[in-house]
Amino acid sequence: MFPKDTRILIADDLATIRSILSEILIRNGYKRIVDANDGLEAKKKLFSAFESNDPFGLIICDWNMPNLTGIELLEEKNMHPEMASTPFLMVTIESEKSYVLQAITMGVNDFIVKPFNEQIVIKKLESIYNRIHGED
Repeated sequence: MFPKDTRILIADDLATIRSILSEILIRNGYKRIVDANDGLEAKKKLFSAFESNDPFGLIICDWNMPNLTGIELLEEKNMHPEMASTPFLMVTIESEKSYVLQAITMGVNDFIVKPFNEQIVIKKLESIYNRIHGED
């Protein structure tokens, strides 16, 4: 599982979803949570965190957002080698195979399909962490 001091960016244009995700993370011991209400704000916070030498260790991002979509944010992150390995969990209502394949090809680590619950979020975080660190 991600260390409890992992800095996490949550990007979603729906305040309710940001709040639910934050509450789930807080209940599970995470305290370094930053949110963004669209893709452009998320991009600014992502790059600012890197420049201030306090980068995010995980990004949880909605697919469909104004100003910059989740896929576009993923592309922006991946263009910078120093951030390319930052884990990216996509939150979406899109479960169509073509969308999933596109995101996987672009480097998304996993998906959460709305609606979701706490157990799903935590299992996805565990799965991403274990895959990155070669644990079962």
